[in-house]
Amino acid sequence: MWGWIIGGIIVVLIVIVILIYNGLISKRNRVQDAWAQIDVQLKRRYDLIPNLIETVKGYMKYEKQVLTDVTRLRSSIVSGSVQDKAQANNQISQALKSIFAVAENYPDLKANENFKMLQEELETTEDKISFVRTSYNDYVLDYNNAIQQFPGNIFAGMFNFTKTDFFQAPEEERQVVKVNFDDVNEPSDAGKPQPAQGKAQKGKK
Repeated sequence: MWGWIIGGIIVVLIVIVILIYNGLISKRNRVQDAWAQIDVQLKRRYDLIPNLIETVKGYMKYEKQVLTDVTRLRSSIVSGSVQDKAQANNQISQALKSIFAVAENYPDLKANENFKMLQEELETTEDKISFVRTSYNDYVLDYNNAIQQFPGNIFAGMFNFTKTDFFQAPEEERQVVKVNFDDVNEPSDAGKPQPAQGKAQKGKK
């Protein structure tokens, strides 16, 4: 009698372990799948940036710092930890917005078909990253809760389930990239007629 009871308890415990383990595996797989989708978009952006730089550098002669910032940040979005990529993605988004804002001062660049196509593709890529990031962070929250709460935390330690980072920069690093436009040359006044210093007085007769 006791043998059957003990055997039944063991079977129940084994089933519980299997269910918890499989649940953690499913949650981790959802996180990994969502991250793979983010990674695809980051690599897409990585491939588009050189074409954008090549297109705009002939027009933006005075905004070299902007282009340098984007080029420097480009490699960071496909290397490093999740948080490193999140920080680089945040910074490069701001730098690209700066380029598109400055482009308003260059009518020929705005009319360039290649620039318009690249701008549209980069903005679409940004939208996709933002959309998938929300799903990814939701899955990360669900997974992290599962491995930190009882009884999942017991099995997480046994089977090496570790905490996963959210795809977002730390609060102190979520600052807009400082892009200096002070070096932009304003149209020179040298060729403009200078205003008279004072009105000539008519002589009285």
